[in-house]
Amino acid sequence: MDMSSIGKNIRKKRLAKSWNQETLASKVEVTASYIGMIERGEKIPRLGTFIRITNELGATSDEILEGVINRGYEVRMSKYMEKIGRLPKEEQNRIFDLLDVMLERGSRN
Repeated sequence: MDMSSIGKNIRKKRLAKSWNQETLASKVEVTASYIGMIERGEKIPRLGTFIRITNELGATSDEILEGVINRGYEVRMSKYMEKIGRLPKEEQNRIFDLLDVMLERGSRN
């Protein structure tokens, strides 16, 4: 199990908010070096710290645990569907046509 994806997901969410490590650390009441260790996969936050980080980032635990939990693919699929849903119908149909072809080829193997 690759726990480093937790840190990568936290980093991605932090950067999406244009926060540096110090900003997140201040909000979560930990040191910036600790946030850095989490983001590099050197440390796994305790549950209370994990919850504070998740809340401050406005993230869900599924988003932060994506890549670690077995159901992470469902989170990924829901993100894809959300993005596809914002596209014009013509683009949506192209994507679905492409998926149909790829799935058909995959079922032949």
